[in-house]
Amino acid sequence: MSTASPRSTVSMLPVISGLALAFSITGIDPLILSLNMPQISRALDVPPDVVGLLGGAATLVMAAAVLAVGNLGDAFGLKRMLTLGLVGDIAVNLLSAISPGYVFLLVTRLLDGLALAMVLGVAMALLKSSVPPEKRPTAIGIFMAIDMVLFGVVPAAGGWVVEVVGWRWLFLVAPLMSLVALWLTARYVTEPPVLQRRGIDVVGVSLVGLTLLTLVHGVAEAENGISQVQAWLPLVISAVTGVLFVLHERRTADPVLDLSLFRSGPFAVAAVASLMLNFLIAGFSFALGQFGSVILSLSPRTIGLLFLPGTLAIAAGVILAGRLIGKYTPRPVLVTGLLLMAAGGLLMAATADPAMALWIVVLATWLTNLGSLVTSSAVAETILASAPPGKSGAVASVQPAFGMTGYALGPAVYLLLLNLFFQRQWLNDAEDRGISVTEADQAVDETRSALAHSPGSAGYDPNLLRQSGLDLGLDFTNGLRLTMLVVSILPLVLAVVAHRVMRRRPHGTP
Repeated sequence: MSTASPRSTVSMLPVISGLALAFSITGIDPLILSLNMPQISRALDVPPDVVGLLGGAATLVMAAAVLAVGNLGDAFGLKRMLTLGLVGDIAVNLLSAISPGYVFLLVTRLLDGLALAMVLGVAMALLKSSVPPEKRPTAIGIFMAIDMVLFGVVPAAGGWVVEVVGWRWLFLVAPLMSLVALWLTARYVTEPPVLQRRGIDVVGVSLVGLTLLTLVHGVAEAENGISQVQAWLPLVISAVTGVLFVLHERRTADPVLDLSLFRSGPFAVAAVASLMLNFLIAGFSFALGQFGSVILSLSPRTIGLLFLPGTLAIAAGVILAGRLIGKYTPRPVLVTGLLLMAAGGLLMAATADPAMALWIVVLATWLTNLGSLVTSSAVAETILASAPPGKSGAVASVQPAFGMTGYALGPAVYLLLLNLFFQRQWLNDAEDRGISVTEADQAVDETRSALAHSPGSAGYDPNLLRQSGLDLGLDFTNGLRLTMLVVSILPLVLAVVAHRVMRRRPHGTP
């Protein structure tokens, strides 16, 4: 490891800032797309069954490629890989800005996923090689705090851009951030020693990519019924290729994912926590964009501003979390973060209403963001502490691999649950009002079509949604509440598991 003599935290700030900015781009880029998806969908006439795939395309590719990138970074240079990814992100986003249709945009999002995977797979590994081990928990806290500030500011800026100059200009936000990250890393981050080049596990990368692609596609198609061949067949393929991936990784000499790492209970819990927190934050952002635009009639700028209040408080809390990790180990911090995320989801489940107060939405968003960053800090320290010298990229890439899997699945699963519960609600509504299922189904389709194609529509129009004789706004809201209730159980369960598995070490034990 290329860590020299101990350095002060202040002297390391340019390094931490550059890497944190690069890391943040990998989450902010897909986030601002999800938050503004209703506007982009209307402009490009995106079919409803493609919306989830379009929103998760980049994260799906990141999840499939990030393990390979981590191994490539160890072999060819972590800093070199980061630079290539940032340059690629700039180029692909500029192409996205001139998209003539949703197919072109989908292709550019897939390419952007490759570029972002190069950044995501090595940013945290470079942090490990650039910071002394005794200062790493504090550095991770600062790293995540910068990430939080950017997540608070940039979505609001993106919404303002869409509202003032149009959705195409949204794709200039990430390139501007990439340019700053390029300058900071080029000037302050040094390239750690490179090991002897090893072969890349092409079969393993292909199997994990196919597993994730078919899984997300199957979940998205399940919206139309799990019995449909286009739904169950991809899910079966995903299960088969997943098993083949595990069997292959156990036999190959240079696996893309070292399965022996998961013999450690804390490491396994940290990996699952990374998947879960990204699943929850991506799904929450997607649901918030839909609910805010369609039901609460909020503009893109206002939806973005929901992430801003309390940002500095969250940043301070994450820095404190880093210090607490160094003092008490990651376990209590991880459990606390998961409980905060569950609290944000349960708050939405309990209070969502077509006329709900905006401060409640802000509070739910704040709790979710705080929990996700606190959890990420504990996950990062647990995983980085497991990385042997020279394999920082391969081990550190496990966190984003699991994280991006969750990020890709989040919008698809939330959409599936939301539509499932929404359908249940409007069917009950129709039955109570004496309207036949056929008439109600036709009315829902007509309303959805009108909302999707109404030029310049801000979203929820109570008169339009009640023309069918159904209160679809309330039905949609109740569907959201049930969705948030179901997903909020997940972090509660994992918090219990983490508390039992991640035993607290005596203070001072390495």
